[in-house]
Amino acid sequence: MESWQAKITIFLILASCTRTTASLNFTTDLSNRGSHAIITPDKVYETLLFVRAKFIAPIVQVVVWICMVMSVMLVVEATYMCMVSLGVKLIRWKPEKQYKWEPINGDEEKGSEAYPMVLIQIPMYNEIEVYKLSIGAACALTWPADRIIIQVLDDSTDPFIKNLVQIECDCWASKGINIKYCVREDRKGFKAGALKKGMENQYAQDCDFVAIFDADFQPEPDFLNRTVPFLIHNPKIALVQARWDFVNYKMSLMTRIQKMSLDYHFKVEQESGSATFAFFSFNGTAGVWRVSAMNEAGGWKDRTTVEDMDLAVRTTLKGWKFLYINELKVKSELPTTFKAYCRQQHRWTCGAANLFRKMACETLAAKEVSVVKKFHMLYSFFFVRRVVAPVVSFVLYCIVLPVSVLVPEVYLPVWGVAYIPTTLLFITAIRHPKSLHLMPFWILFESVMSMHRMKAAMAGLFETSTFNEWIVTKKVGNNTKDNSIDIPLLEKSKTSLYDKVNMSELCFAMLLFFCASYNLAFGGGTSNSYYVSLYMQATAFLVLGFNYVGTCHCAAFH
Repeated sequence: MESWQAKITIFLILASCTRTTASLNFTTDLSNRGSHAIITPDKVYETLLFVRAKFIAPIVQVVVWICMVMSVMLVVEATYMCMVSLGVKLIRWKPEKQYKWEPINGDEEKGSEAYPMVLIQIPMYNEIEVYKLSIGAACALTWPADRIIIQVLDDSTDPFIKNLVQIECDCWASKGINIKYCVREDRKGFKAGALKKGMENQYAQDCDFVAIFDADFQPEPDFLNRTVPFLIHNPKIALVQARWDFVNYKMSLMTRIQKMSLDYHFKVEQESGSATFAFFSFNGTAGVWRVSAMNEAGGWKDRTTVEDMDLAVRTTLKGWKFLYINELKVKSELPTTFKAYCRQQHRWTCGAANLFRKMACETLAAKEVSVVKKFHMLYSFFFVRRVVAPVVSFVLYCIVLPVSVLVPEVYLPVWGVAYIPTTLLFITAIRHPKSLHLMPFWILFESVMSMHRMKAAMAGLFETSTFNEWIVTKKVGNNTKDNSIDIPLLEKSKTSLYDKVNMSELCFAMLLFFCASYNLAFGGGTSNSYYVSLYMQATAFLVLGFNYVGTCHCAAFH
């Protein structure tokens, strides 16, 4: 019995030890597993570094090289246009040297019959501020009264304004001016629809030429005498385009910057296109068209928000030539609020990109133009200027550059982020020697506008919901006539709460401030220190986010 008791005791002791050992091993295993399962900050940081280096950086680097290629395309195009423009200025090239021009001299036998019939079209929409200016300037044009017809195309929706415009037309008609007041039942096609409707009248088709002026444009009395002779003596010219001048460019810092951009457009883009390929985009106003050329091209179409460019491209594909006269200026008005300017730029940029989508195949199939001219139209005129320029301006300098400070593995070539922008700045400055002091403001303002142009270009290319949006630019008319008034360059707009805040600009300003602060704190040297530039960009976005654009809205403006 004792031996069995001893054996049982030993067995129980061994079993107890075995359970204790297993329990200890199990506890130790759980402890070890738990220590591996704990997520420490160091491990999170290592994981983020791994993801950034292996996945994010390569994607950003690909975008960088795409932007570099696009930047080279842009700087080559800008340099080419600038060289042509400067060459034209240095050799003192005049349109009269390339095309025949002789003044129209009526004799006793023919009398006014020596002058061709000219139609003046003035499209307007609720233009209460400027309707008298444009109608009065058109009625004051020096041309035989029986050889000119003035057509006011009023799409106004306000009955009070329509009544005022009609009274103004009746007043001029009572003075012997051949003026027609035209209205439509609806606004289908907006401006293009109004112009098309106006050309359907028989008296319009009987005219040889048609001059178009927007409601805020005021041509000088000799405008027709300086433009129509080119059309008379050069049967292959379809369009003569004048340059815009601005009565309110001193009104604010924003209008001064707008003038710089538009002066570059006319001095460089329009003049180089006219001097080389006799092709450029019609600016929608301050130009004279040959009616037969318009009819051959199919007339006005409302498929895009750039009906002027649409007509110009289709006319060129029929073999017609265009002429730009830099010395001939027509007074006009610049948008005075930031939102109005953004809407105008959206309409122009979106419409041009959308027209590229619609006209690319038609341009390639055209038989009346050379291969070189097709290349110029598709590559230079459309792709580089209307797609590449807005895309690379925003993606490289507002997206890639800020992101690169958060992803130091990304390599940014110094020639792409420093030399090319400097070259583009020099090209712009050389045509604006009197505005060098405004260049820093111009750079920052264009940085903000690149966001809007990028969105507009994408909307036009992919035909999003806003690709055919049309909002008429608000005018102020006589309120800006006196340029001698000193107006502060930075004064807050007194508008509604909605107009005081631009959320997209404010959000982007916060992003840029964050990237700049991160770069300042963790830049790790001067090779990739962009915080000064980023802080300046962020400030520009912030300022425009609150509409501090230098626009002064005095009581007289209302």
